[in-house]
Amino acid sequence: MSRPVVRRGAVPDPQAMHVPVAIIGAGACGLTAALRLADAGIEVVLIERDEAPSGSTALSSGFIPAAGTAVQRAAGIDDDEQRFAADIQAKARGTAAPHLVAAYTRAIAPAMDALARHGLVFDVLDGFLYPGHTARRMHTLPERTGEALVAALTRVATGAGAYLLTSARAVELWADGQGRVSAVVCERPDGTTETIACDVLILACNGFGGNSDMVRRYLPAMREAVYGGHVGNDGSAVEWGMQLGARLADLTAYQGHGSWAMPLGVLISWAAIMGGGVQINRDGLRFHDETHGYSEAAVQVLAQPGSVAWNVFDGRARDLVADFPDFVQAEANHAVKTCADPDELAAVIGCDADTVRRTLEAVGPGIVDAHGRVFERSLQAPYYAVKVTGALFHTQGGLDIDAQCRVLDEAGHPFPNLLAAGGAARGVSGNNVSGYLSGNGLLSAVAGGHIVAATAAAKLGRDLDTRTD
Repeated sequence: MSRPVVRRGAVPDPQAMHVPVAIIGAGACGLTAALRLADAGIEVVLIERDEAPSGSTALSSGFIPAAGTAVQRAAGIDDDEQRFAADIQAKARGTAAPHLVAAYTRAIAPAMDALARHGLVFDVLDGFLYPGHTARRMHTLPERTGEALVAALTRVATGAGAYLLTSARAVELWADGQGRVSAVVCERPDGTTETIACDVLILACNGFGGNSDMVRRYLPAMREAVYGGHVGNDGSAVEWGMQLGARLADLTAYQGHGSWAMPLGVLISWAAIMGGGVQINRDGLRFHDETHGYSEAAVQVLAQPGSVAWNVFDGRARDLVADFPDFVQAEANHAVKTCADPDELAAVIGCDADTVRRTLEAVGPGIVDAHGRVFERSLQAPYYAVKVTGALFHTQGGLDIDAQCRVLDEAGHPFPNLLAAGGAARGVSGNNVSGYLSGNGLLSAVAGGHIVAATAAAKLGRDLDTRTD
């Protein structure tokens, strides 16, 4: 396959199809942007490398964090963008880009309300809070999968009039000496190419989690980790940006996950851990405060003997995830082991039974363990155990952008017509794995898609209010 490249000069094919806005990537970001543009009567084409839209969004849980939505208000949840922004910065220890935190937390509620008006029926997860969130704000479709989210967004975006070009891998950008992009060249599976000219280009395509060279360079802690993301996250946006002279930011940030079931290869929801579960290594010992978050847990698990651990939880915690599709799949494939007592649990893990018993006895109401975790209750038999490892899901750094999602050059000036959001751009997770607040990826995708559509429209002389449709 061709490598991503920027070529200088005029549009290579004068007879090429021309659209006002081209979007590379039909994940949550690209589809959200395309929907908003098409709603406004602006012609837009989505360029998607797969046969059908999927990407990182389809591999996610599909949970979108948002504060101040109509769904929250209807559920009586007290939340707002300032509280959400504070939670993001607290998790990132103040290192998240302030202008993007403000922009995304402000835009996400109107973006979600707009999707609801298009028939997407969201509710808010109940029963637990993901690490770092101080309010119930995880919005989900009834199916509780990223695949369902992508399918719904595809349906409404194309229904509004957005064009979708699938099985088309963007390989070349054409730009002039000022960095104004004039065309995208796409490669088809049979090797033929197609040129699309545009007035505005939005990069909503990918991070670089699937590019092993970039992972080794920027994320050395993940160089041997399982990659649980999409193959399309090959770093194309970063490579195009570097060739154009764009500034990059937060390349050392990423979302890991310490709960990748082995050998099945599916995600086990962290809700079971937040519901009172723990992680135990193959020696029968706990090794960190699991409530800090599943992203940094990836590093903790990889540091254990054999780079594995066991998620251990009880029936009360299991009830929280029993209907999550990934968990249903894990149970159907016998990845979830049921243990009647500590002896059976020790046999499953392959460790000393007395060690496991002492580990479980140290979990109880009011107990503050050596790692600083405060427990609200004990675990009650029977116990459930799932063997897991640490995985890399997606990167959180990329092209530097301003609050309008305009790509910035090395001097901090915006390119004439190049925009980016979602996985192509820096996120709001600061500069390392511990800064990832649950849902930051889809926050950047959906809020970023909402904002970038307004910016693209403005460059065409159209005014879309940044809060409403």
